[in-house]
Amino acid sequence: MSLELFLLLAAGLFAIGLYGALSQQSIVMLMMGLELMLGGVIVAAAAFWYYVAPGGTDGQVLIVVVITAMAVEMAMGFAVVTAIYRARQVDMTDDAADLKG
Repeated sequence: MSLELFLLLAAGLFAIGLYGALSQQSIVMLMMGLELMLGGVIVAAAAFWYYVAPGGTDGQVLIVVVITAMAVEMAMGFAVVTAIYRARQVDMTDDAADLKG
């Protein structure tokens, strides 16, 4: 497979995630769109490192760190969404904007 195909896959994931993040009002769906966008960035970074320096492990380590940070971010995000829902029964972004103040 060529670098262009991996970058096309990454661009597709990023575009679908961007559409999902901008078009949804549900907080969970918004977070899923953000995860797809990050997945596209990870695929692009992994493809670049594979084709630029296939023998080095720097890219692999960085991608594992990014995936770990992404998992922690999602866990924290879902914990906050769960806490907001339990406290106020709010699960849409428009309703959550009314909580500040």
